[in-house]
Amino acid sequence: MSLSRSVAEVLKEHVTLEVEGIDRMDLNVYVPALQRAGGVAGFFRFHLGHRFASSALMDPITKAFIGRMEQFAKQERVPIVTFEKGQRKDDVAAEDRKKCSAPEGVLFIGKAQEKTSVFRTERRRNEQTGANYPWLVRSMAMVNHFYVYCLDRDFGPFFLKFCTYFPYNAKLCLNGHEYVKQQLTNRGIGYEALDNGILSCDDPKRVQALCDGLSGEKIDGLLRKWFRKLPHPFTGKDRQAGYRYQISILQADRGSDSGKPGHRTAEPSAVDL
Repeated sequence: MSLSRSVAEVLKEHVTLEVEGIDRMDLNVYVPALQRAGGVAGFFRFHLGHRFASSALMDPITKAFIGRMEQFAKQERVPIVTFEKGQRKDDVAAEDRKKCSAPEGVLFIGKAQEKTSVFRTERRRNEQTGANYPWLVRSMAMVNHFYVYCLDRDFGPFFLKFCTYFPYNAKLCLNGHEYVKQQLTNRGIGYEALDNGILSCDDPKRVQALCDGLSGEKIDGLLRKWFRKLPHPFTGKDRQAGYRYQISILQADRGSDSGKPGHRTAEPSAVDL
């Protein structure tokens, strides 16, 4: 008499490498003081010294940021690509990576219009004096975004997505599997790669140690490193006054590789950023 076995028991016989680690991570990149209308008003009135806070004051900052990004692309000979509607951005990036032999740098800058939350100005009336004045409120609008696709010596491929409208919220997207592959390559440790994972490795314990070593501090370091390389929406004076970007986890995915047996991954319970 034969007893039926569970799926877990069957899979266990075919697993050659089992590690726990982060797959894809999406992180919010934002200036905390500029996420509410009151904070935005304070930026223009008390930091920049304007009498009123108005969305009209955002326009020159936006144009300056876009201009610096376009000038950066021209100087570094980085192509600017306008994404077509429905086009898979990751597919475009994958094709560009195949053509790139440099260990680090900006592959290209993509542009796409996307709906996002912005601040706009309403005209309000002072009931006592009858005078009109501008008032900042949240609204939704179609706004251009820059997708800066890069290669990093320690993290491999990643991208930074910037909204081109004040307060220039961004998103950092990276892949923990690519980080581990890059670390193994840098250390000269042999491994067999999957499209999104590792099938086998000469030093399995080292793979798990590298997965565990992907900390919030290292991710923050990646962000700061590339902020120093890329055009920044805010001036040095702004940053000295405390208008600096912070990051928080938007999503951390659990990895799975079904193309070949032998590799299973799972995300950790939390990453402290």
